[in-house]
Amino acid sequence: MRDGNSSNPDESATPDDVAGRVVGEPGAVHVIVGTDRTRIVLSGEVDADLGPELQEATAEAEQVGLPIEVDAHHVTFMDSSGVAFLARLSIRSQHRVRLLRVPPTVRFLLEVTRIGELLDVVEGTDDSAFQPVGDAPATNGPTTP
Repeated sequence: MRDGNSSNPDESATPDDVAGRVVGEPGAVHVIVGTDRTRIVLSGEVDADLGPELQEATAEAEQVGLPIEVDAHHVTFMDSSGVAFLARLSIRSQHRVRLLRVPPTVRFLLEVTRIGELLDVVEGTDDSAFQPVGDAPATNGPTTP
């Protein structure tokens, strides 16, 4: 006899199913240096597995010295490692850190831990254009000297 939680003996566990929970997208962190600020883009599961990358991102953003913004739009999960990262950024930055496009799961953590008080949470979309270093500014057509 089997219940709804057991598998058939001939069924193999899929890589997405570990200990009864669905494994989400692995976390990633990218640092993009802009002309007037540094953007850190987080995605997937921001947890202890991402710890070294989060520390490296903090060091890189701190070294650049520009205002920092964190785009959290694609974060699917965050644990205390992600909260600690945001706190570390806010303490080490010379400027107030901005948090962009915050999903509900991250917003909940910001409220519960009160880390949100250390950051500027930008509601809605950020209307200011981000210009990565090395990209030519956008023009509306040919320019004449």
